[in-house]
Amino acid sequence: MNEIAHNLAQVQNKIFAATERCGRAPEEVTLLAVSKTKPASAIAEAVDAGQRIFGENYVQEGVDKIRYFADNSEATLEWHFIGPLQSNKSRQVAEHFDWCHTVDRLRIATRLSEQRPAELPPLNVLIQINISDEQSKSGIALSELDALAAEVAALPGLVLRGLMAIPAPEPDYEHQLAVCQKMADAFASLKNRFSTVDTLSLGMTDDMDAAIAAGSTMVRIGTAIFGARDYSAR
Repeated sequence: MNEIAHNLAQVQNKIFAATERCGRAPEEVTLLAVSKTKPASAIAEAVDAGQRIFGENYVQEGVDKIRYFADNSEATLEWHFIGPLQSNKSRQVAEHFDWCHTVDRLRIATRLSEQRPAELPPLNVLIQINISDEQSKSGIALSELDALAAEVAALPGLVLRGLMAIPAPEPDYEHQLAVCQKMADAFASLKNRFSTVDTLSLGMTDDMDAAIAAGSTMVRIGTAIFGARDYSAR
């Protein structure tokens, strides 16, 4: 077993343990492997180990990888865009990705809807919440969610699937859980309003346990699978 396959197995074991502790089924939590800055060869190792769902933060890098694996792999992969999205990059996301986690304004959502090719299924989207009110983070306040969700759900090229957040680092589990619970409450309310909503993208390596306990359905894990990232080439 190579290192990436070993790491994937370790992460899956941690997800299993976390769900067991809070009485959830492991299959309720999807592992999104964050492959940003990693070469296609590393992703190929993860694919060989059974991973099929990958997250990219940079549009062009992600598109290059999507095209590469479309031409060089028999596996059907699912690609999630999880980085901040600028208007001038929306077309590439609409044309190539399966999901976008970072919708935080109507203008971006409208562009994604209009630019989604008719021959593709609607783009799955999540609304990003700035749950910790950080100036440096994208996302909307919870108070803005109801209005934006209604607008996004009405767009024909999109399917509103749920919410995403990147909480600020918290020093201990109880603080993490409190923040994650706010997201879980907003998610539950959104599910009651829209039948398509089924995804709460919440939790990374350091707060995965709290996110799963609160009800996350998708955790985004990168370094624990692929190792430390090298940004020097960017």
